[in-house]
Amino acid sequence: MKKVSIYLENGIFLTANSFGASGTSVGEIVFNTSMSGYQEIISDPSYAGQFVTFTMPEIGNVGCNEQDMESKGAYCSGIIVRNYQARPSNFRGQETLDEMLKRFGILGICDIDTRYLTKILRAEGAMMMIASTDIHDRDELKQLLKAAPRIEEVNYIEQVSTKESYTHNAGKYDITNFEYSKPSVTKKVIALDFGIKRNILNELTGAGMEVEVVPNSMGAKEIIDRYNSKEIDGVFLSNGPGDPLILKDEHEKIRELLKAKIPMFGICLGHQLLSIAHGYDTFKLRFGHHGGNHPVKNVATNSVEITAQNHNYNVPENITEVAAITHINLFDNTIEGLRYNNTPTMSVQHHPEASPGPHESSYIFNDFFNMICEQK
Repeated sequence: MKKVSIYLENGIFLTANSFGASGTSVGEIVFNTSMSGYQEIISDPSYAGQFVTFTMPEIGNVGCNEQDMESKGAYCSGIIVRNYQARPSNFRGQETLDEMLKRFGILGICDIDTRYLTKILRAEGAMMMIASTDIHDRDELKQLLKAAPRIEEVNYIEQVSTKESYTHNAGKYDITNFEYSKPSVTKKVIALDFGIKRNILNELTGAGMEVEVVPNSMGAKEIIDRYNSKEIDGVFLSNGPGDPLILKDEHEKIRELLKAKIPMFGICLGHQLLSIAHGYDTFKLRFGHHGGNHPVKNVATNSVEITAQNHNYNVPENITEVAAITHINLFDNTIEGLRYNNTPTMSVQHHPEASPGPHESSYIFNDFFNMICEQK
């Protein structure tokens, strides 16, 4: 292991050990409270531009495998763990976490007090940081961090979106034979890829929808023409990284799709973009919601669902002028789900496709399918 030096935006300078790739990396530091699923978190494109601090102290103990990848790569700036387990034990494991990080050029930081870091973020909010296995001078790291662009200034979806359209055919994972199922589909949707997770696609197909994943650059006219010609039945707006307010092209595109009254469903970034397209700008949370244990109230059933979450931005309360709230976060009462009043449009802030779990909100994909059926 190499020594790694860390400089936080608030002036704190730390040293630790590293694994995975070497070099210098800049990003926003956040913390994730999930107890499992580190590979799915690391391969989630929504973490592009961020260092993920795991509050779970032991990371790497089950290794990594191709089936559990949520995308074709890893896009985070780095990961921070208390203890890295270099000798995993799991019959599904194909490589160590160290090997996976090296494959994708991701810096791993270990042997550091992650509880200390988490308490800093809870008190002061998410902040930028720099880490390096090559540079160990505090002042040099400070200057490099100061000169680097902030996460709010970078359009990360240009990095993570697919370059070519493709059709996703796999369904939900079957734990009896350790394979993805082959579902039966009766409707077709386009998924605009802002950094989509594989399990979202699995859940969409599992609910009866053939999914064509398209680049974020696909224009509104092409989508509307395909809907009017009955080639597609709806549009899904995916999760993704970064600040939704800087995505001006997406705002305008979604406004055009709303005018066409195409059935739409958004998750996370898609949820935020729908709000902005309706004229209600998002705001940044103090340290965001990242984890697999967030309680959400289903307003219709008055029941509580434990959800997976990964977002730093939220929609404003006055969105109720154009939409009905369907879900509320019970940690801070922020809005977690909406159904819009005058268009067949729905969205959620949390992740009902959670992989490896929890799965209490997966019914939402069936709700989207039913909404599509109601329009035809």
